Amino acid sequence: MKIGCPTEIKPQEFRVGMTPDAAREAIAHGHQVMIQKGAGLGAGFPDEDYAAAGAALIDTAAEIFASADMIVKVKEPQAGERKMLREGQLLFTYLHLAPDPEQTHDLLASGCTAIAYETVTDERGGLPLLAPMSEVAGRLAPQVGAWTLQKANGGRGVLMGGVPGVAPAKVLVVGGGVVGTHAAKIAAGMGADVTVLDRSLPRLKYLDDVFGGTFKTRYSTAGATAELIREADMVIGAVLIPGAAAPKLISRADLATMKPGAALVDVAIDQGGCFETSRATTHADPIYEVDGIMHYCVANMPGAVARTSTLALGNATLPFLLALADKGWKQACADDVHLLNGLNVHAGKLTYFAVGKALGIDVISPTLAVK
Repeated sequence: MKIGCPTEIKPQEFRVGMTPDAAREAIAHGHQVMIQKGAGLGAGFPDEDYAAAGAALIDTAAEIFASADMIVKVKEPQAGERKMLREGQLLFTYLHLAPDPEQTHDLLASGCTAIAYETVTDERGGLPLLAPMSEVAGRLAPQVGAWTLQKANGGRGVLMGGVPGVAPAKVLVVGGGVVGTHAAKIAAGMGADVTVLDRSLPRLKYLDDVFGGTFKTRYSTAGATAELIREADMVIGAVLIPGAAAPKLISRADLATMKPGAALVDVAIDQGGCFETSRATTHADPIYEVDGIMHYCVANMPGAVARTSTLALGNATLPFLLALADKGWKQACADDVHLLNGLNVHAGKLTYFAVGKALGIDVISPTLAVK
């Protein structure tokens, strides 16, 4: 199979879809790998590393899209890239289609087959290709939230850990999954007073058993949420419904009850955001203010630590990438129901129910698409 990896063109996206080690592995399996020149520089991988691995260095993305059987990326294809996709071509990347009707319609029109990292599952019910970036984003969230809280950035001017005689910041983490757990660990490590909200009693028990008094847990109700956001200096939105648009957990009206200059960090922004007032921002212009509340809503947070993120993502995607290349996507999906769950688009048809429900588009079964 001819595997192509173009340079990411989303603003301030420095990750790359394949590491030199991944290229070497694919070539050892008998495949051809094409890397756009400079694609790995943002993550610290020079062209020489790819050449040493045996990959061909290609001048333009257009050449890669024109000849590759499979396109491997990090972020969803941008409008110009979507125009280069073609019928029968396989796209393997993050898609986040539910809040993005324009991308969805373009992918359907292209006739390509698209497998989304974020909906591939595992035997434990987890999302193994989303998890490493969730870990990174969760650990980054308190860090960027602390920066947002600084007075010069419009925040309350509160130090996360306080100082002797002065209370620390109060941080509310909404959602106790992978993002929320890592966010709570780091925020607590910074000395903040942290509470995690979740609706799963088994998850709350797990967090309490493992982390003890490191941070507090509360069962998520409307009343508990309202109480805690009034007290919070920072709220980290860390909820996920796989493949679907994120639920709106804090309304614009709720902002009036919060402390002026409090920070909202929306890690769910890739799926549309979990705050009503969220809109996607970039690393170049990451924060904005609504009703006195500061919002940090960067849609590719892990891109800020591109080398760590690329290595973590590559570790997770490589086995699936090799399966797709070795067997072809149909056989690979037929052999692995978890990879089949990643199938979102095939030959002009939508194959993921949550996306169809969010966008009002008819869906066919992914099993039918494979057959």
